Formats: sequence, structure tokens, C-alpha cells
Amino acid sequence: MLKIPRFPPNPRRVEILAFPDVQLLDVAGPLQVFASANMLAKERGEAQPYDPVVVAPEPVVTSSAQLPLVAHPLPVPDAPVDTFIVAGGFGVHRLCAQDEMLRWLRTRAKTARRTASVCTGAFLLGAAGLLDGKPAVTHWRHCAEFAARFPDVRLDPDPIFVRAENIWTSAGVTAGIDLALALVEADLGHARALAVARQLVVFLKRPGGQAQFSAALALQQEAAPFAALHAWIADHLDDDLSIGALACAAKMSERSFMRHYRQMTGETPARGVERIRVESARFMLEQDLAVKRVAARCGFGSEETMRRAFLRLLNVTPAAYRERFAGSNRNARAVPAPV
Repeated sequence: MLKIPRFPPNPRRVEILAFPDVQLLDVAGPLQVFASANMLAKERGEAQPYDPVVVAPEPVVTSSAQLPLVAHPLPVPDAPVDTFIVAGGFGVHRLCAQDEMLRWLRTRAKTARRTASVCTGAFLLGAAGLLDGKPAVTHWRHCAEFAARFPDVRLDPDPIFVRAENIWTSAGVTAGIDLALALVEADLGHARALAVARQLVVFLKRPGGQAQFSAALALQQEAAPFAALHAWIADHLDDDLSIGALACAAKMSERSFMRHYRQMTGETPARGVERIRVESARFMLEQDLAVKRVAARCGFGSEETMRRAFLRLLNVTPAAYRERFAGSNRNARAVPAPV
């Protein structure tokens, strides 16, 4: 019987688009994932599954971290390519204004089996019209700007990455690693992607969305008329925050307050209070305060109520959040001082 190779004899070409002022990790993170997949294949005596390269409009581009990157020239737009990834960074907005680059990008994306973006690289895909009518994500700090600039894109600010047919977008910076691991899993299977994740000492599937790293996004977007009320709520977390109390603080009737609040924020006052309590609890947990103490100070009433709120909004428990963000010393191994 003929022995069928597990992976195709010709490696999949993966291009990562870089440019001046590119975010270094947007390039290096995914690149290392594919390189590690190749290394593991080599250790097993298998053909390397990927041919990862960095391409750019210039031979050498300097990242925003001031590290120069030597890149391959931009290929002919309809040359064969398996995976095309657009990195993010401050320089992406200059590319968005270049018609020639957008034309090249549209053809490249049409030629590729799949196209992806990391972080603010979604702005370039958006400017090229590749995300119209599709769900997408970008770095949480740029969601409001992205939504205003590309209203036809169905922006979701929380996921680590989003797949819409053959278009993938990912959240901020290190989410490019999550994205690349998902691409490897789609190509080579769960076991091989898990082996790569272990090699890199990262999650294969990170728990929670990027909301756990951001501010209360829904309250910050288009809720300016209630900014003063939100500040007042943050100062009175363990007080009476009923509809009547909130309406009084906003100097409105209860009926008018409920109607206007939902119109401006897209959610009920009760959900808004919950978000602010969770946001305040996050900050306290990051200072390593005990979960029980935080629940009381933020007005949750009980640890269980706070746990349900965290799972609903951040998809992680307060204890897990505290473990993850309370400080690097928590995960460091103590080493005795030399005598």
C-alpha cells in the first residue's frame, strides 16, 4: 500500500505583511508559531508544513519598538499563497491612505486561501473593503475608532479572534499568537497545535475574551451624557443603586431615565451598574485584595453574585482573574538569596 504523507509535500506559504512602525509582536508572534510547527515536524521526521515569510513595501522596515526587520519584497499580487496575514501598528494608517497598496491587498486577499489580521491590521482590511458585512475584532483601545470608521463591519470588541469564512481578525498584539495557533489547529489538528502551544508556554485557547484586559467598553462608547452618573456610581458602589436612586442622581424621572439610558448605552441601568462594579472589582483584584473583601466593597452582596457577574462579562471567575493579574510575584518561584 502506498504511504500517504500526513502533510502536503509542498509547505504552505504564509506571508506576514509588515511596514514602517509595525507592531513587532504582531509579526514575531505569529511567525514563531509557524516556525515552531516546522520545528516539531522536523523532529518527527516529517515535511515542514509551512513556509513563513515577512513581506513589506521596503527591504528593511523599522518596527515601533525600533527593531529593524529585513523583509521580502511584496510579491506579485496574484502569485500563489496559502495564508496572508496583515500585522498592526501605528504605521497601518498610512497604508490605509495608499490606493495602490489597497488594490494590491484586495488582489492578494482574493488569491490567498485565507486572509487574517492582527490587532489594528483590521483597519487595513477594513479600508480595503474586505470586512464589509462581516464580524470582526481589533484591539480593544481602537474599537470605538474602528466602529466609527467602518460602520458596515459587525465589530465585536471582546473575542480574541473572529473567523468569517476565509477572513480572520484578531484582537490586540499577543492575540496574533492565539490566531496563529488556531490556524495551525485548522491545518494540522488539535494535537499538533497543542504541542506548539506547549513549546511556546502559552494557552492553546486563552480563557476569556479581551474584555478582561480592557476597560468597560460598552459604557465608554456613546455614553457621554451619562459619564457623570457613571462616575457617581463608581463612588457609591455599596450604596442603594436602585432605579429610583440612579434617576435621582441623574436628575430625571425614573421613566425618562430608563428610556434615555437604554438608548445611549444599549443596555439597562442594572447592567450598567454591574459593569461598573465589575470594573472596580477588577482594579481591586489587581491590587491583590481578597475576593470576599472586594465583593463587599463593590456592592455585590456576596462572592457568588460577583462570580456570576465576572463570568457573564469577562468569562473568568474573580479568583482566576486575581491569580492572573495580581502581580508577577504570584507566579514567580522563590529563589534563596546566596549566603
